[in-house]
Amino acid sequence: MSLDDDASWLEWVTKQFESIAGDDKEIDLEEFKTALKVKESFFAERFFALFDADGSGSISLDELLKALDLLIHGSETDKLKFLFQVYDVDGSGSIDPDELRTVLKSCLRESAISLPEEKLDDLTLALFESADKDNSGSITFEELKAELETFPEVMENLTISAANWLKPPQQEQKKRKPPRYLTPAYWQNNSRKLLFLCGYSCLNFLLFMVAMLHNSHGGPWYMVAKGCGQCLNFNCTFVMVLMLRRCMTWLRATWVVRVLPLDQNILLHQMVGYAILSFTLVHTMAHTMNFISLSQSSSFSLWEYLLTTRPGVGWVQGTASLTGLLLQIFICLMVFCSSTFVRRSGHFEVFYWSHLSYVWVWTLLVIHCANFWKWFLVPGVAFLLEKLVGVAVSHMGGLYIIEVNLLPSKVTHLVIKRPQFFHFKPGDYVYINIPDIAKYEWHPFTISSAPEQSDTLWLHIRSMGQWTNRLFEYFRQPESDVLGTKRLSTSLKNRQCQRKTQASAKMSDNHRFSNIKCYLDGPYGTPTRQIFASEHAVLIGAGIGITPFASILQSIMYRYRMRKQNCPSCSYSWCENIKDNDMVLRKVDFIWINRDQKCFEWFVSLLTKLEMDQADEEPEGRFLEMHMYMTSALSKNDMKAIGLQMALDLLAKKEKRDSITGLRTRTQPGRPEWGKVFQKVAEEKKGKVHVFYCGSPALAKIIKAQCENFGFHFYKENF
Repeated sequence: MSLDDDASWLEWVTKQFESIAGDDKEIDLEEFKTALKVKESFFAERFFALFDADGSGSISLDELLKALDLLIHGSETDKLKFLFQVYDVDGSGSIDPDELRTVLKSCLRESAISLPEEKLDDLTLALFESADKDNSGSITFEELKAELETFPEVMENLTISAANWLKPPQQEQKKRKPPRYLTPAYWQNNSRKLLFLCGYSCLNFLLFMVAMLHNSHGGPWYMVAKGCGQCLNFNCTFVMVLMLRRCMTWLRATWVVRVLPLDQNILLHQMVGYAILSFTLVHTMAHTMNFISLSQSSSFSLWEYLLTTRPGVGWVQGTASLTGLLLQIFICLMVFCSSTFVRRSGHFEVFYWSHLSYVWVWTLLVIHCANFWKWFLVPGVAFLLEKLVGVAVSHMGGLYIIEVNLLPSKVTHLVIKRPQFFHFKPGDYVYINIPDIAKYEWHPFTISSAPEQSDTLWLHIRSMGQWTNRLFEYFRQPESDVLGTKRLSTSLKNRQCQRKTQASAKMSDNHRFSNIKCYLDGPYGTPTRQIFASEHAVLIGAGIGITPFASILQSIMYRYRMRKQNCPSCSYSWCENIKDNDMVLRKVDFIWINRDQKCFEWFVSLLTKLEMDQADEEPEGRFLEMHMYMTSALSKNDMKAIGLQMALDLLAKKEKRDSITGLRTRTQPGRPEWGKVFQKVAEEKKGKVHVFYCGSPALAKIIKAQCENFGFHFYKENF
C-alpha cells in the first residue's frame, strides 16, 4: 500500500478497534471472536493468543496494529512463521500429528465440510507424511515452509490474504469503465435482440403516428389516446405470440433461430408486458385529459364519464369507460404479480393465478375496442389450438410417478413412466400437474434424464415455493401414518423391498416407490438445443441449475460411447473424432457451483459414470472436463484453510479421488475466477465457444459480461 493508503488503513483500523473495544480500550476474546466472524472458535483463540503479546488476556490497540502490520507489510517468512505458530498449539516449536489433526478438524468446520473421522485421519497423515521430510515425528518450521513452497498458488496468494479477514474496504479507486451496453462486444453478442427491439420500437412508433394523424380532428389529447390504443391493439396480441411455446419449439429447429432471438422470448414477453402497462396508463390519462378539456360543452361529469355507461362511449353498449378501468386494474395486477420479488420469494402461485386473468383481459379488450378482434383473430386461434393440443396430449393415457427419491437440500427426484410417443431433446422442459398436490396448477421443470433413456423420465425439483414444498412434504410423510392396523407388517415389507433396490437408491435420503397420477404438458425447447451445434460448449450450472445439463451430459456421453473405438488385440480404447452431422462438439467443459457439500449428492452417481466413460486417455485430450466448486469452503488464499486445502490435494493425488464428492475431479473451494476460467477455455482453441448457463440471475449477469469480453456466445436457460 502507498503512504496515503497506509494512513487511511490506520485510521480505519483505529475506528474499528474503538467501536469493538468500548470504554476499556481493550478487546477481550469474546469481542475478538465477534469481530472475526469465524464459525470455529479455534482460529479466533489462536489468533488472539498470538496477538496478545504481553499475555494479559486482552488486546490493546498497539498490539493489534503491530500484529496486523506484520501480516500485511511483513516478509513472506514473517507470515509463514505466524502460520506455523497458529498450527503449533502447544508452543513447542514443532507440530505433531495430533496438533495437525486438531487444526484440520477446525478447518473442516470453518469450511462447512463434513467428513468421517477416518477420512480426517487420512488427511492428517497425508499432509504430515509429506511435510515431515526427516521422519522425525514432528514438523519443524523449515519443513512446513518447504512443503508450502510445493504449492505455488498458496505462496502466491499468501501476501495478499494473510490479514484479509481484518482489512479495510478496497482503498484504490477502480478505473471507470464504460457501461457494458456501450461496448462493441455487447452490440456484437446481442445483435439479434437489439435489431429485433429496434424493429419492434419502429413498428410501435409507426402505428402510433398513423393513428394520431388519422384522428387529428379530435385534438391533441384525443390523438395521443388513439395512438396508444392502436399500439395496445398490436402489443396485447404480440405478447401472446411470444408465449406460443409449441410454435417456438418448432421454430428452434429451423433457420429462423439464426435470425430471431427465440431464446429470449420470455425477456421480450416481459418487456412487451411493461410496454402494455405504459400504453394503458397514457391511454387512460389522455382520454381523461381530453374529457376535462371538453367538459364545458359536455352534460356529463367526470365520474359519470369514468364509472357509468350513460355517456354511451364505446363499441358495446357504451361500456368503454367501465371496461377500460377494469382493464387498467387487471393489467396493473398482472404486472405487479409478475415481478421478480413475487415469483422468486416462494409465491409462484400468486404469479400463476393472477396471470390467468389474461382471459378476462382479452375478453374486455374485445368489448372495449371495436377493432381489437381483427388483431386478435389469428394469434388467438393459434393460442387456442396450442392450449387444446396441450390438454389433449397431457391427458392421453395414464402417466404415473413410479418412484420418488428425496435428496439433500429438499430436492425431490421424480421418476415418471415415459409415454410411448413422448419425444424430447436434451435440456427440454415440461409442465407437470399432480392432482394430489394441486388439482389445477401446472409448473415447469427441466427434464433431467436423457432422451436415450426410453423407459422413464426424470425430474429434479428443488423446494423453493409453496407447491414445491408441498410436493416434498407429501412424499416425506411416513407411510405408517396411513397404514392402519397393518402398519408394522407393511413397514417390514417396504423395508425388504428397499433392501432389494438399495443399489439404485443409495444416493437418496428417503427412497419410495409410488403410483401417483400426473399429467405432462410438453416438451418445450430451450436455448440448450444449440449445444450440439457448438464446437466448444461450456455448461455452467449453479445449484439445482444442473438439471438441464444432467440430461445433456448423459446424451453427449451416449453419443460418445457409440463412436468409441476398441483395439482388438488389447484393452486400449479411444475416440478419434466424434465430429459429425449430428454433433460437431469437440470439447465440453462442465462447471457446477454449489453452496454446500450435500448438494453434490444430487447427481454424483451420474458424474461418476461420466468419469468412468472417459477412463482412457484420448489422442486430442479429454473430451469432457468437469470443474466442481463449493462456495462455502474457504479458498486456498485464506490462512484458515491453507492446511486443509493442501491435505485435500495430497490425499486426492494419493487416492485418485476427491474426498468431498468421491469423484476423480478435485472440488475447488470458493467461487470461480471467471476471467481465468474463460482465458483457459480461449487458449484451448477447440472452435467457437458457446456458454450455456442455468442458475441465479445475479450470476448470469457476471458470466454474460465475461462472455462479451472474450467474444463467447452466451445462452441463459429460463422459462
